[in-house]
Amino acid sequence: MLEVRTLSAGYGRAQVLFQINLEVKAGEVVALLGRNGAGKSTALKAIMGLIPRWSGDILFENKSLENLEPHAVARLGLGYVPEDRRIFTGLAVAENLEVGRRPGAWDEGRVFSLFPRLKEVRERPAAHLSGGEQKMLAIARTLMGNPLAILLDEPSEGLAPLVVRQMAQAIGELRRAGLGVLLCEQNARFAEPLADRGYRIEKGRIRPA
Repeated sequence: MLEVRTLSAGYGRAQVLFQINLEVKAGEVVALLGRNGAGKSTALKAIMGLIPRWSGDILFENKSLENLEPHAVARLGLGYVPEDRRIFTGLAVAENLEVGRRPGAWDEGRVFSLFPRLKEVRERPAAHLSGGEQKMLAIARTLMGNPLAILLDEPSEGLAPLVVRQMAQAIGELRRAGLGVLLCEQNARFAEPLADRGYRIEKGRIRPA
């Protein structure tokens, strides 16, 4: 489904990723584990085309992502939930979901089934949500685009234990729904029980997990 081959990338003249290789198949959760600054977020941004890819190949559903803008990558079916959420704080929950809508099986009812709390706050402005609710909304909005696979950047960071458990259950549901999930986390205790397999990244290089 998603294949990353010898990917190198960075910011300006500063190289952050050094020929990384990874793969995500349909219906599996793959963990990319590492400390802050190890290159996890950079890897996701490079896959989505948010930063320049210096070298290497990225294939999604056997299609090259070379020279594609992020919106074009998303249209192919690759969803992305950044660490900083990037929800529309001035819009209500329902309005945020509508912004992300594309035809498919994931609709408002299905994302409310995944995250029942969002149904309770459907008309609330996103700015007035808790941090956990905002993360749920960011994932739900991405799912409304009906992706085939989803990149999750630090979904457990800063959440209360109860919300972390709810997030873990939701990721399990995504796997059962057949999505490929690339789960970037520094919290190995959260990620490892969810993952079918994993990679460890240190200083921009993939190491044995």
